[in-house]
Amino acid sequence: MPDLLRALILPIGMFAILYFFMIRPQKKQQEKKEEMISNLRVGDNIITIGGIHGVVNVVKEDMITIETSSTKTRLDVSKWAVGTVSSE
Repeated sequence: MPDLLRALILPIGMFAILYFFMIRPQKKQQEKKEEMISNLRVGDNIITIGGIHGVVNVVKEDMITIETSSTKTRLDVSKWAVGTVSSE
């Protein structure tokens, strides 16, 4: 029995280290991004993952419409493509 216990300590320890240093932080980051996307509002300044800067004009279920420049160019963008949001 003690040999079996010793044999299990290393894999269980490695899994615990993997969980606390890789899996858990990634889950927290994913939850934070999902919260950011669900809280998008008209007037928020955003930057997409492709580097497009714009202001949110319309918020739909899976898409948003952003205005990207002083020439009032409007783009439809999927919500998952939003990289950062700042409410200014």
